[in-house]
Amino acid sequence: MAKSAKNSAKSSFISSSDLRKMSVEELQSKILETRSDYMTARFQHATAQLERTSELKSMRRQLARMETILTEKQTRA
Repeated sequence: MAKSAKNSAKSSFISSSDLRKMSVEELQSKILETRSDYMTARFQHATAQLERTSELKSMRRQLARMETILTEKQTRA
């Protein structure tokens, strides 16, 4: 079970430049997906099933990065 969370965290990392190329709708859907993955990882951490706890920090930062870019795009429009 921990391996699936590990693979999803690795595969969900997207660079800032790629995030900026996405549309507002794509960003919103990616944020929802990442929030769901983050919540799952938090539950796994709480039940001692998450092997790499550093993923929590990287997922949280990735989520904040996506939300910041989404806010920038919405204020420009």
